[in-house]
Amino acid sequence: MHTSTLPRWLVWTGIVLILVTGLIHFVAAPDSFDETTYKGVLFVANGIGAIVAAIGIYRGSRTWGWGLGLIVAAGAFVAYVLSRTVGLPDLPAEPDAWFEPQGLASMIVEVGFVIVAVLALNQGRQTATTVDRATTLS
Repeated sequence: MHTSTLPRWLVWTGIVLILVTGLIHFVAAPDSFDETTYKGVLFVANGIGAIVAAIGIYRGSRTWGWGLGLIVAAGAFVAYVLSRTVGLPDLPAEPDAWFEPQGLASMIVEVGFVIVAVLALNQGRQTATTVDRATTLS
């Protein structure tokens, strides 16, 4: 699937949402290292993964663009929920931190990215099927 098969607004919305996800994690990384080293490393990895995903989306890659973006966004969302409910290794649950502004903003853009990615992947699949049918008929 090439980006030309998707509407520009969909591609750019995905790029912006995944980059904002990465930016939020880069900004929060120093404090995360103070809590536990692995959490800081995961926050930095999230930011790097978001940049790679944005480049992949721009270049039209389903796998290392939209696919990696889904892993980055959904993984961060799941980790946030776990950190508020059951806790993470060496970190107790933080049930009172659900509405922390930075975490809430991150959840919103992560869910937004997942929605946009599903739309993009479904539209790309439909476009590919239409092209395959047209090629078969000709």
